[in-house]
Amino acid sequence: MNEITPMVEVLTTDEFHSAVHTLSPKIAVFDCDGTLWSGDAGSGFMKWSIENRLISESAERWLFERYAGYNRGDVSELAICGEMVQVFAGLTEEQMREAARSFFAEKIESNIFPEMLELVTKLQKQGVEVWAVSSTCDWVVEEGVKRFAIPPERVLAARVKVVGGVVTRDLIEVPTDEGKVEALARVGIEAPDAVFGNSVHDAAMLAIARRAFPVNPTGALVERSAREGWAVYYPASVMSGL
Repeated sequence: MNEITPMVEVLTTDEFHSAVHTLSPKIAVFDCDGTLWSGDAGSGFMKWSIENRLISESAERWLFERYAGYNRGDVSELAICGEMVQVFAGLTEEQMREAARSFFAEKIESNIFPEMLELVTKLQKQGVEVWAVSSTCDWVVEEGVKRFAIPPERVLAARVKVVGGVVTRDLIEVPTDEGKVEALARVGIEAPDAVFGNSVHDAAMLAIARRAFPVNPTGALVERSAREGWAVYYPASVMSGL
């Protein structure tokens, strides 16, 4: 396949699904972008919002500068993920949910990994408690995971306070890196049975699982997986490009 082969065990779809079901999990936790679907819905929603004039030109300029700083390494993952939610301050929650519906249907829905949809659907039917944890804004994540029958009360995502139906800049949480572990602990989950993630920003969350399942892993997560002995999985649409 490529240079990752000797570094980590790569599971087939049958092996991946079998490994999950063999655990007989009671709690399963999924990252979203890159794990349930391909692509980054967080930055994608930011670009879509700019193209559709959802935010002002001044907010657009500020966000572009911050995102450029993030790409240079001058702005942290935690900071940029929070700011990509705060930039919508002043809009109504109704506007945000309508925007999220349009964006996900237009840009992300076709990128859902069928293998992951099948897995989550089976787990749901078996009564497994399924959670979604993401540093993308809650409006987009809650809209997206409707396709997986994950209810909003089991979504932990980047979010701000909404007062009187209006979005504010007051951050509630931004689940990334150790923040994902902290968000899960806040709802009483400290040792989930199975955790699924694609990025090094999911590594802390993967590490607390009874079994970690790196899905479509980035290079940094492949390296971490090799050190930890985590087998990895690539959906067919990703595997065909390796």
